[in-house]
Amino acid sequence: MLSTAALLAASLVAVQAGPKEDATSAAKKLAEKSYSWKTTSESAGGGGGGGGGGRGGFGGSQEGKISADGTAMVTVPGRDNSTEAVIKGDKFAVKRGEGWQSAAELAANAEGGGGRGRGGAAMFRNFKAPATRALDLIGQTKELKSADGVISGDLTEEGAKSLMTFGGRGGGGGPEISGAKGSVKFWVKDGVLSKYETKVQGKMSFNGNDRDIDRTTTTEIKDVGTTTVTVPEDAKKKLS
Repeated sequence: MLSTAALLAASLVAVQAGPKEDATSAAKKLAEKSYSWKTTSESAGGGGGGGGGGRGGFGGSQEGKISADGTAMVTVPGRDNSTEAVIKGDKFAVKRGEGWQSAAELAANAEGGGGRGRGGAAMFRNFKAPATRALDLIGQTKELKSADGVISGDLTEEGAKSLMTFGGRGGGGGPEISGAKGSVKFWVKDGVLSKYETKVQGKMSFNGNDRDIDRTTTTEIKDVGTTTVTVPEDAKKKLS
């Protein structure tokens, strides 16, 4: 039989627990396991997300899988060819067309091409797995509520701005953002995050050009705990 102190402690935990704690716990449990995911990004009126989503990238469309030790294999669609990447910690290797390139080779090719490809290198260097991105989103919400099996809330202005620029910053040579607002939804299955969705709206101004952004990005997670990641030997040699 529980003591009075234990009952009070249990009651306090129950009172403190809520949608934000549930979403955080679900994302942390996912981070401890292997899983596969698919992210799609769409803009109101069609297209691949606007503001960069149509070009692929870690804020836009992608598919991937990650092992429990954090080794990830990611495929990012492009206008001509898809880009594959193997990422482990701060090391990555990239395959565009034929052959794998190390981070150093990608940077050298970018310099040789007048800077083309620098964005790709930054994208892989700044990669965050979906579980980690979900935790970031939780920290960027004003408040989370639970209804009909969905945990949802509004993003802070800074959180919405970050999503509009796919993690970049406005100003200082980057796009200027105004009227940024957004929301996020989380779905949990058996205590583990199974899906999340963000919606952002606002105006992006860059080099005198204005663009209205109204983008919904959805990440679906599957094969939790059963996904395996096999890194090609050529890619292993290029991880740097």
